[in-house]
Amino acid sequence: MDLIFYIILIIIGIAVGALTGITGSSGVIVVVPALSFMGINFKTSIGTSLLVDVITTTIVIYVYFKKKTINVAAGIILGIGAVIGAQIGSNIAHILPVIPLEIIFTAMAAYMAYYSIRKSYNMNKKGIKKWNLNKFFSFLFGFILSIPIGILTGVIGSSGGIMFILIIILLFSMRAQDMVGTATLAMFLSALSGSLGYVRIGHINYVASIIIGVIALISGYYFSIYAHKIDQKYIYRFLGVVFIIVVVSELIKILIL
Repeated sequence: MDLIFYIILIIIGIAVGALTGITGSSGVIVVVPALSFMGINFKTSIGTSLLVDVITTTIVIYVYFKKKTINVAAGIILGIGAVIGAQIGSNIAHILPVIPLEIIFTAMAAYMAYYSIRKSYNMNKKGIKKWNLNKFFSFLFGFILSIPIGILTGVIGSSGGIMFILIIILLFSMRAQDMVGTATLAMFLSALSGSLGYVRIGHINYVASIIIGVIALISGYYFSIYAHKIDQKYIYRFLGVVFIIVVVSELIKILIL
């Protein structure tokens, strides 16, 4: 049984590295449901997922920075807003019952499935209209909008990769790879803040975090290199399928509980 447990953690690590490296998405959509099904408390699964994101994003940020596909200033501004929100969220999370957190998590995953699949079929269309703001107001609104993302980080463990990308689409003009790199930097700061909050309240499984994180670190390195070669529409379709699987698994678990 122990061997199977570690094998599953390794598989989770590979999947997390692929998701973060290619899409800039948080590993929460894989880590939280997987660990929950393995019998780990939902809140501990969230804290563990955040620590995994901290470990994984370091190598992904390195690759995107090396390839000059990251806007450091925008990433830091978005990240600072999320840091503030994450501390608020992590302090709220430990007093909330588990079932509402599960429902919020499932609803978020369902929306991301819809967004990802729709985006994959509208790559050449404008989609969300960019706000025409100067640089100062772009940074200001980016900071403000990142605070609620940080709150979600602390409450349900989502480090906000895709949500940061939505903010970037609204406020900045960047290529797809630059958006992923910048969102990953913001996600690193958000996850770091959120994980510290969960360390304080004692909801992190360090063994799972280290095993998943180290494997994801290696996986994320190679997949982030691959991300600069693959057509983005296939990335979004893949992500959409993953979200659908997560939604179905979480709905089954909620009904059982």
